[in-house]
Amino acid sequence: MKFSYNWLCELVDGLKDAAGPRELMRQITLKTAECEGVEPFAPWLDRVVAARVDSIEPLPGSHNVKAIVDAGPQLGLKTVVCGAPNCLPGKYTAYVPAGVPLNGREIGKVVIEGVESDGMLASGMELGINRDHSGIVELGAAKPGSGLERIVPDFEIEVDNKSLTHRPDLWGHHGMAREVAAFTGLRLNEPVDLGLLPDGAPEWNVEIRDFDLCPRYSALVFDNVKVGPSPLWLQARLEAIGLNPISNIVDVTNFVMAEIAQPMHAFDADKLRGATIIVRRAEDGETIHALNGENYTLSRSNLVIADKDGAVALAGVIGGMESAISEATTRIVLESANFNAASVRKTSAALKLRTDASMRFEKAQDARNTLRGLARAVALLNEICPGIRLVGGLVDSWNEPAAVDPIELPMDWLQRKLGRSIEAAEVRSILDALCFRVEDAAPGVFHVHVPSWRATRDVTIKDDLVEEVGRMIGYDSIPPQAPLQPVKQPWINQERNFHHAVRELAAAQGYTETYNYSFLSDEMVVRFGMDPAAHLRVANPISSENNLMRRSLLPGLHRNLLENAKRFSEFRLFEIGNEIHPRGAGELPDEVPHLMAAIYSQGSGEAGLFELKRLAECLMPGCEATQTESRQYEHPARSATILWRNHALGRLFELHPTLVESGRGAILDIDLRKMQQLAPREVKYRPLNRFPSSGFDLSIVTPLREPAGVTRARLAEAAGEVDSIEYLRQYTGSPLPEDRKSVSYRITVSAPDHTLTNEEVNAVRDRIISKLKSLGYELRV
Repeated sequence: MKFSYNWLCELVDGLKDAAGPRELMRQITLKTAECEGVEPFAPWLDRVVAARVDSIEPLPGSHNVKAIVDAGPQLGLKTVVCGAPNCLPGKYTAYVPAGVPLNGREIGKVVIEGVESDGMLASGMELGINRDHSGIVELGAAKPGSGLERIVPDFEIEVDNKSLTHRPDLWGHHGMAREVAAFTGLRLNEPVDLGLLPDGAPEWNVEIRDFDLCPRYSALVFDNVKVGPSPLWLQARLEAIGLNPISNIVDVTNFVMAEIAQPMHAFDADKLRGATIIVRRAEDGETIHALNGENYTLSRSNLVIADKDGAVALAGVIGGMESAISEATTRIVLESANFNAASVRKTSAALKLRTDASMRFEKAQDARNTLRGLARAVALLNEICPGIRLVGGLVDSWNEPAAVDPIELPMDWLQRKLGRSIEAAEVRSILDALCFRVEDAAPGVFHVHVPSWRATRDVTIKDDLVEEVGRMIGYDSIPPQAPLQPVKQPWINQERNFHHAVRELAAAQGYTETYNYSFLSDEMVVRFGMDPAAHLRVANPISSENNLMRRSLLPGLHRNLLENAKRFSEFRLFEIGNEIHPRGAGELPDEVPHLMAAIYSQGSGEAGLFELKRLAECLMPGCEATQTESRQYEHPARSATILWRNHALGRLFELHPTLVESGRGAILDIDLRKMQQLAPREVKYRPLNRFPSSGFDLSIVTPLREPAGVTRARLAEAAGEVDSIEYLRQYTGSPLPEDRKSVSYRITVSAPDHTLTNEEVNAVRDRIISKLKSLGYELRV
């Protein structure tokens, strides 16, 4: 949620002098809601001036013109080369002088088609005040050299939406300004004049068929409407907070929503059938063509706004295209309603459609705010749409809720909860500043009446009032005190610690951790030869691509490989996550933690497999990779089972070339549950050798297709107790037969109490050679 600093300053007298944007952001974070940052908005606007185009001269062979513009007494006449089609004599527009930094580049004097252009005439998009780049900004009659009327630099204060979830009043600038006024002690301005609402009988009617779903529906009817662009100041104000200016009527509804948190919607009255608005449940199978261009099929769980022929809007979510405002609109029905928060949330989730309006209604808005929204809109429409007229009186149907009892707040209880002493007068002052009404119920006891905008599931019990007082006095003012209860050592989550150790080891080997959703699509599952029916299906998926619970980390990591391969020629990734396997009916699924690591390269891919095998050996010293039958998604000749302590713990393989066409992707998949069960609880160390070791090489002739691991195992069996057996190389070719290869190893031996003699080393060597020959091997010695 973005808040305009200028807007807040307009609503709080003296704020600009009391706190700059960064200090205000800090105070809001400490007192009200967590801010994520503050960014300047269009800082160049204070140097942009109004200018009049005096004359233009077409440039031969170009769509550009040479324009002479009057930029005021200080800047004088300027020559500017401009390509905008609306650069015409007599036009008033925005001139950006040379030397002004604009959107990351400095405007200067440049020669274009032989003409020196001094500065530039800018479009609304270039100035950052709207999204129109079709031509230069068109101003009304203005004094050349003056600033742009009501268009000035601003600052955007970004507030974390999660910290506003329980505060529907803070989804508008006036609600935040109320908070700012409370903790600064400044005066809050009221932007709404309810006296602008008309008296008399309305010419339109509203029929609410379920007040639980729509507690209040208010509306006004206008004629003599002229739809067109909003004034530039209004467009800039909306652009500063991330809203897209559309037209004067729509922009007013968005302005009111951003100011007082009341979503509104305007219907073209001539497109509605009949003079009655009906708020009802949708019929099963009923459809609506929404403003976003999509068609939605509805059910009885959805609430709609309808005329006598059918639905014209999804209540609290989005309007319909058939009743949309257009340039031909001359009459409008302006809706300001209140809808059930849970109903809006369910509709939004079911249709996978979230809008600025639905996000506010989901927080449970104040039903008394509907009239305030209409009154504010009347003032704005009178300003930006001259000649607009109200037709009839106020349309308002409301099932007013019962009065809420005040909350009893004992001062001694409040002080115990806060953990510090506080005077009753200070508590009253804080609550008064926050617009709570405080009455003395008894000595040391207050009765606190909650304002309507805080009574929508926000402040309901006295514990909520403790939070209000606590945040205003500052939690840093509460002295820290050790708990009086005995402290027990917390339970140690062995599995989490084990996963942390695996994560640290993988990162130390140069792998970057990635996180993927636990959800897959049917297409992703089928791509890897898996059966979607064997997966758990999500009842209410967040999107159509996330409807299955994953039984493997591979599809997600494969997607990571493809995305990163677009930018990098080599990289290493890993993920630790759960495979989710269904059990019997009525049982929770089995969630099995796995480590999956991947190496991508554009070479032959062999190095990646060996690097992943090394990672497996770092995790599980002594593990082995044994050749195994390849699966559908694996390279036909590059797949192995990882064995550790006589148990199969995972697989090492290269992805099938069709799955990674731009290079090679090697994968290591380890079952962490089994690995943790087999991991030793104790690690035994042996002292370093005190005496030098000796080594010798052996070259063993083996069948061409015999795996090196099998050869090494036979060699280890023959060698018995030695320090190490290290693979060196393999050789094929003359003088060896075509079906044979020579594999070379280095054997290192030592003794704990002396340096081995040549005779002792040779004895070990001869013993190994003899044993290997008895196993049928030939040695090259």
